[in-house]
Amino acid sequence: MTIPCRFTVNGSVVRGSFAPMRRLLDVLRAECHFIATKEGCGEGECGSCAVLLDGTLVNSCLVPIADVHDREVTTLEGLPADDPLFAAFADAGGTQCGICTPGMIMAARALLNDRPCPDLFEIRQALAGNLCRCTGYTGIYAAVRAASTQGK
Repeated sequence: MTIPCRFTVNGSVVRGSFAPMRRLLDVLRAECHFIATKEGCGEGECGSCAVLLDGTLVNSCLVPIADVHDREVTTLEGLPADDPLFAAFADAGGTQCGICTPGMIMAARALLNDRPCPDLFEIRQALAGNLCRCTGYTGIYAAVRAASTQGK
């Protein structure tokens, strides 16, 4: 059984018929071709699949497509190319293998949308749902802090 679903991804309307429990993550990657969103654990524990759903950070591996009808999704590809987080992550060494990076940047964007000048505690709290196995977190935290001083 499929259901009709219409939603917006990065400003473009998507229409299709999907199994209602199909994961948003799978639709984003397979149907919409937004492949920056990664599957890490598939259980909502690592944050690699984090996207913004109506401006709120969610793990797309946990969101059934039926819950996305008439809503707006933003993936890493939907952020402006001049978003200060991109340069800050590169400059601060906040990336390595790249699996966690899209989710980290989306979590950081959600934080900076709510708290333009977060302190280190707030940054750590906001990124607590995102796991990195390569860099340690020092470069990531420094990147978010640097981007916060540059505005949105």
